Amino acid sequence: MGLRDPTPEGRFGDFGGRYIPETLVPACEELEEAFREAWADQGFRQRLDGLLADYAGRPSPMTECENLSTELGCRLLLKREDLNHTGSHKINNVLGQALLAQRMGKTRLVAETGAGQHGVATATAAALLGMECCVYMGEVDIVRQELNVFRMKLLGAEVKTAMSGSRTLKDAINEAMRDWVATVEGSHYCLGSVMGPHPYPWMVRRFHEILGSEAREQSEAILGVAPDVVTACVGGGSNAIGIFSGFVDADTELVGVEPAGGAAVGRGIPGVVHGSQSYLMQDEFGQVLEAESISAGLDYPGVGPEHSHLAATGRARYESVTDAEVVEAFQLLSRTEGIIPALEPAHALAWVSRDRASLEGRSVVLNLSGRGDKDVAQMMDILNGEILDGEECS
Repeated sequence: MGLRDPTPEGRFGDFGGRYIPETLVPACEELEEAFREAWADQGFRQRLDGLLADYAGRPSPMTECENLSTELGCRLLLKREDLNHTGSHKINNVLGQALLAQRMGKTRLVAETGAGQHGVATATAAALLGMECCVYMGEVDIVRQELNVFRMKLLGAEVKTAMSGSRTLKDAINEAMRDWVATVEGSHYCLGSVMGPHPYPWMVRRFHEILGSEAREQSEAILGVAPDVVTACVGGGSNAIGIFSGFVDADTELVGVEPAGGAAVGRGIPGVVHGSQSYLMQDEFGQVLEAESISAGLDYPGVGPEHSHLAATGRARYESVTDAEVVEAFQLLSRTEGIIPALEPAHALAWVSRDRASLEGRSVVLNLSGRGDKDVAQMMDILNGEILDGEECS
């Protein structure tokens, strides 16, 4: 049995729910009803499965890292979501939501993005289905992810700059939600992670469960049994919840890896952000603290409510790594296996590398949730002399 559905109120244990303005309650109720109907409709599921196979390129392969396994002392396998169309796991959820929006009669997709991968995937789906697309992105992220901004515009999307607060992912979500409130009749908010008000955390996880079911079958074919450990990076947590879903009923350790500057599980306490209750970085007065990360995709002060529940119940544990450790891991995979990872999944590899002694002789499946093309320019600047966390990265 995989992960359980939330309660009718949208809660996973003590977390989740629907904390939103009254004006958005009907929209969320409409979305939940439409999703339940679509998910029970074999025609909808077949169309989505067809696009995932013939357009997105699923199933993504499982790669055994023989060179790196020798260096680390464990048997490391990568679930290659970086090889999906658009370069990350994001396309799984976006194709599902775009088809659902079309089924609901919506003509416009609104999205937020941090690293740009969700924005690119949303712009891609909108182009495919003939829909309008508007993507909100923080000013800081627009600078460090210039290539993805150009890709979104090339695909026909309008990219709007979020100038408030830290000018990163949290603020892009705020702007996207404001847009949705004002345009809800014709627009669908294509939220990119397992966060937000019910039904988003549950719906987005459902669209990513294909990742976990593939990983379970592929890893057992290679290993003969389920792996000892499954690990993935965690910001909002969509790629992690997707792969965890395939192993939650196995005797497999689940490890989410957060940035040290945005460790919502490690440093946070329960609070409400963007429509649901979860672990949240906040001060003694309940004010949301700004997250800091080398990775635009993990620069978020909260975490999905289902991850909060997995942490609270002890089914998964959550570690954190520094930016300097991430830079080293980014280079390690590149030079040992010829695979350049995105900075987001490099967090998970940084934990594996740091904890190699405790992982010796064990089998580890790591979700490589995105490729590193988008981060190469940023890494060039870093490796040409920038200092992170008080350490030189070379």
